[in-house]
Amino acid sequence: DAARAEADRKAVEEALRLEEEERLAVDRAIARETERQAAEESARAARAPAVKAVTAKTPEEIVVMVADDSKVVRVKTGRLLGAHRYQVVMAEDGLDAARQIESALPDVLVTDVDMPGMSGLQLTRQLRGSATTAPLPIIMVTSDSEQLREEAKAAGVDVLLGKPYPEEQLIAHIQRLVNGEARP
Repeated sequence: DAARAEADRKAVEEALRLEEEERLAVDRAIARETERQAAEESARAARAPAVKAVTAKTPEEIVVMVADDSKVVRVKTGRLLGAHRYQVVMAEDGLDAARQIESALPDVLVTDVDMPGMSGLQLTRQLRGSATTAPLPIIMVTSDSEQLREEAKAAGVDVLLGKPYPEEQLIAHIQRLVNGEARP
């Protein structure tokens, strides 16, 4: 009888051990599935387009980056935008713009095409290649608008403005792009 009781006790212990192992395996499987679902949701959220604000932003709330290697153009464009109450950030070329955008994303970028180091087209391609910066509206200003039209469109430029352009046209494009209205 003692041997039988010992065998029964060992059988119960083994059954409890197996039950505990099974419970741990189920817990691990649930944790893996939860992690997988969270990763899927995170990836889905990263791919989803940014949700636009329901109310339109006023110029005072809009940060415009001006990237141009010409100081004269930067100052002139900055004054125009400042007169319309936009917040203006300046970049001396495409590389400077890319560095600044990494740390503080503006609401819209106004860029020249031909700049040393990194052209406006290269900058646009780089920005469109990142999930964080891809939605950034980009207005490109050039004197060769017809020659660049297809290349700019392929790079992801939203608006290509030929020099010289009416100042009101730039302001209208900024407001429309930032407030989520249809891009031309």
